[in-house]
Amino acid sequence: MAVGQTGIDVNDYDALREYLKKQTLPELVLTFEQIEAIIDAALPRAAHRASWWDSLRSPQEKMPQREACLEAGYVATRQADGQSVKFKRLKRGR
Repeated sequence: MAVGQTGIDVNDYDALREYLKKQTLPELVLTFEQIEAIIDAALPRAAHRASWWDSLRSPQEKMPQREACLEAGYVATRQADGQSVKFKRLKRGR
């Protein structure tokens, strides 16, 4: 699939979702560079904003990167360094 210069296709976050689903750690940190390697595309400039990643902020806004994380069972939080994202596994109810 061709990727335009304005961003990546929504489905390109499927690779991130699948990557996260395979993880066994309760928490992990990925740099933007690592995420770009996983999705095989450049992240948009908006990815540098914490709100772009925040899975729990404005849940009514369906954003593909947030949905991919949630579907994999993780919440995402951009780190203070502005160059990485922490993924924390959601607690499952019994």
